[in-house]
Amino acid sequence: MSAGIRLAIVGATGAVGQEMLKILEERNFAIEELICLADPREAGTKLKFKGETVTVQSAGPEHFKKSDVAMFAVGTDIAKEMAGTALKNDCVVIDNSYAFRLQEDVPLVVPEVNPEDIDWHKGIIANPNCSTIIMVVAINPIYKAAGLKRVVVSTYQAVSGAGKAGLEELEKHSRDYLEGREVSPEVFAYPIAFNLIPHIDVFVEDDYTREEMKMVWEARKIMHAPHLQISPTAVRVPVFRSHSESINLETEKPITPELARQILEKSPGVVVQDNPAENTYPMPLFTAGTDEVYVGRIRKDISVENGLAIWVAADQIRKGAATNAVQIAEILAAKNQY
Repeated sequence: MSAGIRLAIVGATGAVGQEMLKILEERNFAIEELICLADPREAGTKLKFKGETVTVQSAGPEHFKKSDVAMFAVGTDIAKEMAGTALKNDCVVIDNSYAFRLQEDVPLVVPEVNPEDIDWHKGIIANPNCSTIIMVVAINPIYKAAGLKRVVVSTYQAVSGAGKAGLEELEKHSRDYLEGREVSPEVFAYPIAFNLIPHIDVFVEDDYTREEMKMVWEARKIMHAPHLQISPTAVRVPVFRSHSESINLETEKPITPELARQILEKSPGVVVQDNPAENTYPMPLFTAGTDEVYVGRIRKDISVENGLAIWVAADQIRKGAATNAVQIAEILAAKNQY
């Protein structure tokens, strides 16, 4: 491995951890030493990285002491438990969980939107929720150009957002339904095959779900728009991978679909696919395995004076999680901010 930073992946055997390793290799991230960590029960697992074999170890203080940066691909409770240990050992944490996202002293970063916030980190940088990342990459260029008064967003979230168990349940439910067997949900509240479930995470205040409110709280912080009005609805759909979003924007200043299209075409991390005459628009089937946020169906929202409607799709495991974390690590490495 080429000279670079000493990097730990915590949760290296999970779906996001595996994707992080894949993306680090694809982007030829400069690593002096790679340390793969996971639950003690998975210690000894062999992983491949750049043609070499890396043995997974049980996460412990001694590993953080040897690391410059640790990317966490673990749950909130484990992240809270381990982050303090990493900080005590001068290891910068990029955390993919919800644990630190709303803490005032922790930057919540999407590199295409607010990379400058990395500069004031105090040892922890939070990776946003996948749906939030996808939305802000698409709407921030419009916000910068015309301002935003209100956002109404509906998400169509793939089952891989619920991990390996979600993928397996969609496949099993599809087979059971088509072959006439009883469908018994375990991961989701209801059968997911051939169905939509307008319920992700627990219900909180005003009967929104926490998944929905994450989009409100996090987008405001990332975009430095504390008063932005956002009304979200999060829906689980029978798609294996890649989330989609229908977004209606009410802007402060008038902006035509043509100008919005031009702005988005020049925006980092965005691919515009918008040609209704040729049936060209983003779809999850074709965005899976990519790092960009795809935007199409750009049109006037005819229900308000200054309104736009757009349709968005992106791979939530890559850009919505692993790729975003790797991009943050790239900035840290480039600026020696670890």
